[in-house]
Amino acid sequence: MNTAYISLGSNMGDRAGYLEKAINILSSHGKIEVTKRSSLYETDPVGFTEQDQFLNMVIEIRTSLSPETLLHQCLQVEIDLGREREFKWGPRIIDLDILLFNHETIEAENLLIPHPRMQERAFVLIPLLEVAPSIEHPSFNAPLAEFLDEIPDKEGVRLWKQINGEDAYVHSES
Repeated sequence: MNTAYISLGSNMGDRAGYLEKAINILSSHGKIEVTKRSSLYETDPVGFTEQDQFLNMVIEIRTSLSPETLLHQCLQVEIDLGREREFKWGPRIIDLDILLFNHETIEAENLLIPHPRMQERAFVLIPLLEVAPSIEHPSFNAPLAEFLDEIPDKEGVRLWKQINGEDAYVHSES
């Protein structure tokens, strides 16, 4: 079995609902088991900033799928939920990115693992480190927590709903 980490984000419509639907679709696949999920974080948009705030989270999965087949499943979830790719970094109903797959480095035509910019993005690292606090970046052989320490704009990532340990969320008081 393989362990992978997937980042999920949404900034259109029922953001939390789309994240939950995406997780449910992945979970319904016979070869994907969601083993951990982070809290939900509300985050400022990156790149194209004239859009609504995102909800972001990370899930850990166990799967017998190959990285390429897992990518296909993630893209199918986006299609099933109605994602339209109008322009880079634009608003989206749902976005799924494979961050890590085991401790592998993969360079394929449509797939780069580890995700090429994850170590620069607090909205990815904060929820990832919540589910895997001691995880290392396979390309740099360094703890991802060290990269988070170097990111200056962590205030753009705010706890929105905290996981309560029973795969249920409770609203954050912040």
